[in-house]
Amino acid sequence: MDVPVITVLHGDETGEELLQEALRVLDPELLGVPLRLVPFDCSVAERRRTDNGVVREAARHLRAHGFGLKAATVTPEGPGDVGSPNAILREAIAAEVIVRTGRRIPGVTPLAGVHAPITVVRMAVGDAYGAREWREGSGDEEVALRTTRIPRLLCRRVATYAFTHAGRTGATVFGGPKYTVSPVYEGMLKEELDAAAARHPAVAYEPQLIDAAVALVLTRDDPLVIPALNRDGDILSDLVLGLYGSLAGSESMVIGFGDDDRPRVVMAEAPHGTAPRLQGRNVANPMAMILAAAALLEALPDPAAQRAGTVVRTATLETVASGVRTADIGGSALTTEVTDQVVARLRARALAP
Repeated sequence: MDVPVITVLHGDETGEELLQEALRVLDPELLGVPLRLVPFDCSVAERRRTDNGVVREAARHLRAHGFGLKAATVTPEGPGDVGSPNAILREAIAAEVIVRTGRRIPGVTPLAGVHAPITVVRMAVGDAYGAREWREGSGDEEVALRTTRIPRLLCRRVATYAFTHAGRTGATVFGGPKYTVSPVYEGMLKEELDAAAARHPAVAYEPQLIDAAVALVLTRDDPLVIPALNRDGDILSDLVLGLYGSLAGSESMVIGFGDDDRPRVVMAEAPHGTAPRLQGRNVANPMAMILAAAALLEALPDPAAQRAGTVVRTATLETVASGVRTADIGGSALTTEVTDQVVARLRARALAP
């Protein structure tokens, strides 16, 4: 089997510092798994120097090899600046789905008594984002208008991934769009969810309108997978991760698909930003970036890499459970101390031959 190639997209501020911690865990010698890590400097300084050329180069490499690990990056707000690299990357890899899983962080009391994992499978493109917007009229008569679109293929891939993931994890596909109010637009996703349910009869399916799903998720304590439109999923994923006490407790997966509706490109990252106030202080939580590395390993076709990813996730959660945690989740450990403990647990498991 060919050695898996991972595109490593370096970033900014605390995002880059946390990526370095994840790379300590992603060491092939530590894991006992052959990997080739290819770095690209996607810091704001290099993006400006190359007029985003480095991002386009990284995107081509990621598309060619299929797997990437990305640090958080700065998005300049000035007009004419380089902006965020995410749009370039997502377009290049034809990203259509973003997956985030909220899960119990050991030692952290979740809100509303929610303990079981909740995965949000959301559209990565279309809907409210990238919509055409304009205004007409003036004064009190001025109106704002927007044209949004969602292709059926995108709806099918969200639905298919949701049911596949639920089947793999023993979860219920729960929720859905507001199809009663919008039977044509949002109803298209509902149609594809119903069709996917028919293709996956062994997977539990409880369709709910999005507003009901948001309320009911606070009363459920069984594993759930919630498929969503782009805007709904953006809001819902932040809510779900917050239920468990911290955005740092989960990875984010950006997925592009092949013609067979199977994942072809997977880019893992943390769901949080660059946290500039924490830069250089060695206090930021590395958990999400390490979990992103674990999830990326589990997505590789190599069974040994998949097993290593599961062990990395277990070692990370065990580290937090042992009380070695950063201040944001009730501890006093430094960033590097958390990673030290994860690495020590991996060495104790003797993954490497």
